[in-house]
Amino acid sequence: MRIVIEGAGEVGSHLASMLKREANDVTVIDDNTQRIEALREYADVETVTGNPSSISVLREANVASADLFIAVYPFAPQEINIVGALLAKRLGARKVIARISDEDYLSAENKVLFKEMGIELLFYPERSAADEIMDFLRHNSTAETMEFARGKLQIAVYKLNEDSSMLDLKLSEFIKPVDPEALKQFRIIAITRDENTIIPGPGTKFQYGDLVFVVSKREVVGVLNSLFGKSNINIASAFIIGGNSIAEMLARSLDRAGVSVKLVEKDKNRCVELAERLPDRVEVVIGDGRNSDLLFQEGIQRYDAFIALTGSDESNVLSCVVAKKFGVARTVAEVENMEYIKLAEEMGVDNVINKKLLTAGRIFRLTLSGKARFVHYMTGTDAEVIEYTVVPGSAITKAPIKDIEFPRNAIIGGVIRRNEAIIAVGETVIEAYDRVAVFALPESIREIDRLFR
Repeated sequence: MRIVIEGAGEVGSHLASMLKREANDVTVIDDNTQRIEALREYADVETVTGNPSSISVLREANVASADLFIAVYPFAPQEINIVGALLAKRLGARKVIARISDEDYLSAENKVLFKEMGIELLFYPERSAADEIMDFLRHNSTAETMEFARGKLQIAVYKLNEDSSMLDLKLSEFIKPVDPEALKQFRIIAITRDENTIIPGPGTKFQYGDLVFVVSKREVVGVLNSLFGKSNINIASAFIIGGNSIAEMLARSLDRAGVSVKLVEKDKNRCVELAERLPDRVEVVIGDGRNSDLLFQEGIQRYDAFIALTGSDESNVLSCVVAKKFGVARTVAEVENMEYIKLAEEMGVDNVINKKLLTAGRIFRLTLSGKARFVHYMTGTDAEVIEYTVVPGSAITKAPIKDIEFPRNAIIGGVIRRNEAIIAVGETVIEAYDRVAVFALPESIREIDRLFR
């Protein structure tokens, strides 16, 4: 696939590198030579230096032959991305998508309007990040949870701590005492260990620090939490540091959910703005949330959840560590440096949010066969979770799963068939129009995609 990306900022550069690894032909446009040079150091992509809204520059990048045009120009009004996407569409790009920074554009009515104008997808990474944090706070017994069909089926990630009763148990030993009926409702599909992802067998042993990926039906979530020694606590209060757009949207969502919210922001003008825009029940405080004395004075020890959303990854991680020492049950940190994600998890941060990963999943779906409903990159692993809608006659429907040459580095976790959730096993036969959740390492994605065409 030929892809043109407008913008060599953090998101654009990450997308360029990721999409190039998938054997796509990638060109990146930016008028900032420093960003272009930084991109060239680690991604083997074509680059064009120039104004991304210039028709001549777009033509130089040959957008007319692009299968996909991605407008993610950084540090500029969203109109730059919208104009670039619209121009690319008129010049011949097959699909165009644009990053925005206004929630109003995501309303159903406005999305239809932009679709009619030719923009296939509008995405707002900050909104996605706020939604992801809300999902975690609802399912906080796990490091991460992804739902299918409004929760009928879910993939959850459990982290094994030093006090876990599962340590050194083989998978076969772990499931042996489990009720046979409960076993039919969940399946351990992967383990991430030391940055490697393993599709486990009966003899695979659990180790300290493992991230265990489990697909399950909704009905067995309580059983799973008990097996893993985890509990889901009710989040009645949340303490947020940092007043960016994610924090504002999150505070509003938490307030709607009946959660008591305190938000600390060090910029006085931004504090005034937040106080005016947020509901009166949200307490906005001027101060530096990185100061542990301030956190204590503001009563952090009385809160159920702590969310660090400052502009510094290091401060976010360390603040979460401090919050844990004060007794806060659940912590969340925004970490944009990919190299810090593993460190944050090792330091005890319960949930890590990265806008680039959230954005990448939405965009990567557009490079697949068109039968992929969405792609989700889960933190702590390089694997991807893809939901496919099965078309009649596709190769995946020709035999039971055990008789299909399915890639070794992938596994079908579950199936939604009409209103029924099914945990997939070797004897399962995939049917037309099923919605299928696949857990896969990157090298197997293209092979899987062919099975669902």
